[in-house]
Amino acid sequence: MLENLLAWLVVGAVSGWLGNLVVNKGSGSLVNNIIVGIIGAVIGGFLVNQFGGGANVTGINLSSILVAFVGSVVLLGILKLLNK
Repeated sequence: MLENLLAWLVVGAVSGWLGNLVVNKGSGSLVNNIIVGIIGAVIGGFLVNQFGGGANVTGINLSSILVAFVGSVVLLGILKLLNK
């Protein structure tokens, strides 16, 4: 249980940070990155499943970070459009 929580926090922090670098051209706070990354992981997992992929966020690995990163970019892009 604790290992899963730590994996979500690490994947969330990394993918949220990468998403902020791509969309906002800067890094956000650690807490912001974790929140964006975790929500991004859910969005990315949903999108991957909708397009027939089998990758989900399953721990600290490259495919989990990529799925969460894609979801983070989608989330931040939508938020950026809504804030205009």
